[in-house]
Amino acid sequence: MPNPNDTHLQTPLRHTQPSSSSSTSRVLLLLTFLPLTLASLAFVLQWRGGITDPATRWSPPGSYQFPGMEASPLSPISRHSTPSASDCLNLGRSVSPSFPYYHDSKFDRGSNLKPKICITTSTSAGLEQILPWMFYHKVIGVTTFLLFVEGKAASPDVVRVLESINGVRLIFRTKELEEQQAKSRIWNETWLSGFFYKPCNYELFVKQSLNMEMAINMARDAGMDWIIHLDTDELIHPAGAQEYSLRQLLLDVPGNVDMVIFPNYESSVERDDIKEPFTEVSMFKKNFDHLPKDTYFGMYKESTRGNPNYFLTYGNGKSAARVQDHLRPNGAHRWHNYMKTPNEIKLEEAAVLHYTYAKFSDLTSRRDRCGCKPTKDDVKRCFMLEFDRVAFIVASTATQEEMRNWYREHVVWGDKDVKVKLLKKGILTRINAPMVIIQGLRESGIFDSVIASASATQSKDKFLSSITTSNSSKAVASQSLPSRKLGGSKNYQATARKALKIDANEWNEYAVPPQSPPGIETSKQL
Repeated sequence: MPNPNDTHLQTPLRHTQPSSSSSTSRVLLLLTFLPLTLASLAFVLQWRGGITDPATRWSPPGSYQFPGMEASPLSPISRHSTPSASDCLNLGRSVSPSFPYYHDSKFDRGSNLKPKICITTSTSAGLEQILPWMFYHKVIGVTTFLLFVEGKAASPDVVRVLESINGVRLIFRTKELEEQQAKSRIWNETWLSGFFYKPCNYELFVKQSLNMEMAINMARDAGMDWIIHLDTDELIHPAGAQEYSLRQLLLDVPGNVDMVIFPNYESSVERDDIKEPFTEVSMFKKNFDHLPKDTYFGMYKESTRGNPNYFLTYGNGKSAARVQDHLRPNGAHRWHNYMKTPNEIKLEEAAVLHYTYAKFSDLTSRRDRCGCKPTKDDVKRCFMLEFDRVAFIVASTATQEEMRNWYREHVVWGDKDVKVKLLKKGILTRINAPMVIIQGLRESGIFDSVIASASATQSKDKFLSSITTSNSSKAVASQSLPSRKLGGSKNYQATARKALKIDANEWNEYAVPPQSPPGIETSKQL
C-alpha cells in the first residue's frame, strides 16, 4: 500500500523536473550564442579600426605594404623593416595604396592619369636593359616613351617587341632624321657650341640635345604635361611622395615651377660579377645635395677611395620640365626656355639612381664605342669626366686580369669596415624598391609575355617592313654623320631666330654638361 507521504513527495518532483530542464537549455543557449556575439562584436570593432588584429600586430613591419616603401620618410613603416619574399607576389594587386598603376601587363590605364609624363632617351641597348627600365617607369606612372634608337636597339627583334608596347614611339637614326636635325636652330646658337666638332662623349651630348629638341615637339603633340630625359642605366626613385609614384610627386609640384631637378645617387657595387644591375644592386652613394656638408667633406677621403672624384661619373642630376611653349634642351641634364629663365626647384628626397660601371663589362663596352687613342691628351678631347678618361685608358691597354683587379680596387666596395662606416654616416644608403619592383615584374612573366606576344601577333608584312626600316636605320647609323657635319642650312636657323625677336644675351646660358660633385677644395671656399 503506498505511503501518503511518498505520494506527497513524488508530486513536487514531477512538477520541478521541467523547470530544471528549461534552466539547462538556457545555459546551453547562452554558451552557444555568447562566443558568436563576442566574435561578431570583435569583427565589427576591428573593421571600424577599434582594435588591432593580433596577427597584424605581431607580423613583420612592411609585410602588408608595398616593398621598398620603408625607405620613404613619409611611410609609416620603419626604415629598418625588411621586405618579405611574399611581397613580390603583391606587385600585381591594384588594391595596394602605394602601388597604384599596375593593373595589367599592358598598362592601358595611363590615358586616365594626370599629369601625363613622358620620358625620352637615346639608346643602343638591348631588350635585357630596355624592358626592365621601361616597365619600372610605367609602374611609377610614366605613360609615354620616346626612344631614339640605333645599334642593337634598332635591330629587328628589338624593334618588333618595342613597337608592340603601349605608349612607345621609336625614332630611328636615319639619313632623313639627320638631315632634319641639320636644320635645327641649335647649330646657329651659342649655348651648345662648345660641344660641336668633338668626338665620343661630346658628339653623344650634341646628339642627345638634338633628340631632346625633337622630343619636346612630340611630347607637346601627345598632350604630355612633363618631359624627362633619362638614360637606360638610370631609374627615378620618387622618394618623398605619399605613394611610390612619380606621378604623385610631380602632381604635388606648384604650378609656377617650370623644372624639377632630381639629384642623382650612384650605384655602389659589392661584387665584380654583376649581370643584372637593376635586380642585383641595392647600395647607392648619396648626392652632395642630400647630405650635411660636414658629413660630405668630413668623409670625402673614405668616400672616394683614391678615385678622382666623389662620384665615378656625373653628380649634377637630371631634370623634368613642364611641357610649354619655347621649351628647349640645355644639354642632357637640364632644360631651358627661349623666352624666360625657368623657375626650378631641387627635390630634397627623390633622386635619379645611376647604375654606372655596375658591370665589369661596362669597361670594354664604353671603350668599344669610342675610337680615341688611349693617351692622356687624346682622352681629354673625347671624355668630359676624369674617371671615364682613366677607365678608357685602362680598358684599352691592360690585360683582362689587370682590368679585373683595377675594377675591384676602384669600383667594387670590398672593404667591409669602410662600407659599414659610410652606411652609418648616411653617405651610402640601401634602396630596395626598384629591385623589388623589377624582380616582381620579371617573376610575373611580363617581360617574357611581351616578347612572346610581339612574335605571335605581328603580321608577316609588318615584320618584313620593320626589318627593312631597322636595317636601313642601322646601316645609316653606322655611317652616321658626325656632329661637325650636321650644321647646314644657316638660312633656316637665322629665320627661326629672327622670328623670336630675342636679344642674343637671352640664350647665352651655356648647356649644362655632366659635372663632378664638389671636390675637397670646395670645402675651403664654403
